[in-house]
Amino acid sequence: MPPSAASPACTTVFFDGSCPLCRREISVYQRATPLAPVAWVDVSASDTAALGGRPCADLMARFHVQTGDGVMLSGAAAFIALWSLFPGWRWLAKFGALPGMGAVLEVMYRLFLRVRPRLQRLFRS
Repeated sequence: MPPSAASPACTTVFFDGSCPLCRREISVYQRATPLAPVAWVDVSASDTAALGGRPCADLMARFHVQTGDGVMLSGAAAFIALWSLFPGWRWLAKFGALPGMGAVLEVMYRLFLRVRPRLQRLFRS
C-alpha cells in the first residue's frame, strides 16, 4: 500500500526491492503480523509520489522507516522501529533501545553497508 493511501498512524517501510538480500529480509517481516498497520514501499520500483518526494538515491542508500507520526528514521534506528511493530521481534527492539545499543547497531549497520554489494552478488547467484 503506498504511503498516500496509508492512514496517518501507518508506519511506512522503504526498502530496496532490487536487492535480493533485502527482498528476503523484508519478506520475513511481511509474512509476520504487525501490531499496527505497515505500508511497504519498494523504492526500486516506485515513482516519486510513492516516495513522498524524497530522492530515490537517498532511500536506496540506507534502510528507511517513516513512523506513524511522520518521523523518518534510517539505518539501525529504522530497524529498531520496525522490530518494535512485530511481537516476535520486540525483544530485539528493546535490546536496541538500551543505552548505547543504538550506536553499536548503527556501527554494525554501516559495516554491513560496506559488504552489502558482495553479499548481493552471492544471493543473486
